[in-house]
Amino acid sequence: MALESPTLLVIGQKGQLGFELMRALQPLGQVVGVDRSTCDLADAAAVDNLVATLRPDVIVNAAAYTAVDKAESDQDKAYLVNANAVKALAQSAAKVGALLVHYSTDYVFDGSKASAYTEDDATSPVNVYGASKLAGEQAIAAELREHLIFRTTWVFGAHGGNFAKTMLKLAGARESLNVIADQHGVPTSAALIADVSAHIVAQYFAARNAGTASGTFPFGLYNLTAKGETTWHAYASKVIAEGIAAGLELKAAPERVHPIPTSDYPTPAKRPHNSRLSCDKLESTFGIRLPDWTVHVESTVKLLAELKQ
Repeated sequence: MALESPTLLVIGQKGQLGFELMRALQPLGQVVGVDRSTCDLADAAAVDNLVATLRPDVIVNAAAYTAVDKAESDQDKAYLVNANAVKALAQSAAKVGALLVHYSTDYVFDGSKASAYTEDDATSPVNVYGASKLAGEQAIAAELREHLIFRTTWVFGAHGGNFAKTMLKLAGARESLNVIADQHGVPTSAALIADVSAHIVAQYFAARNAGTASGTFPFGLYNLTAKGETTWHAYASKVIAEGIAAGLELKAAPERVHPIPTSDYPTPAKRPHNSRLSCDKLESTFGIRLPDWTVHVESTVKLLAELKQ
């Protein structure tokens, strides 16, 4: 029987990813968004009550504890939100038969691999944040068969705080910047993640309407990033170059962005040197063609410049 008007619940609607999900999911049905003020993910009873009352067809969890460095000294809170609360959410989804879409991170790996990580590579997080996100992944897999977990990297967007916006702010105040050049990854826009998520949820609805979702739909874990690769240094240089081209008044030109090693910028949490993820499984399974990381960096910086005018 076809779903006439499916309901999609977005948890964390005000974050940079939640903001884009609220946009991208609109064509698929009734989208209900909640944030910490209306339903805190860490309050398992409140979440369970919301899910039981709303009975959504899909739950999209864009909420997480993302303070990577703070997590080193706030381990209990990181695990509460990223693991315990996620387990409870999966249990709530199971009670109402909802698909759970969840987002994870490259930080589940230690970064020692020479090439891009696949979904089958062994995990080995090097910080509390990564360990807590891995625990959340494992909890979902144990509690709920009908789930989609998307691992992504270096998320940015026009809404919310992120590296790209920080670089533009710093370049507007300083004549030169020092940026790490020995960590490799892929800047991935929140808009791309949201659009791909919506595309795959639409495929799920089609399979469900055809009566085949429970038997043949490819639930599970997938990497989801833009194409290509870069370093934080090259990423910052690209952002600043695009900012200047878009008319932003910046003091630091790309050639004044100096590369430094990770050892010159110590942080409480260790970061993996290789954060590259292979998305071959996602592209082949769902028929998706992912764009190069520069595409959304260019459009996002242009948008930020327009918003300043």
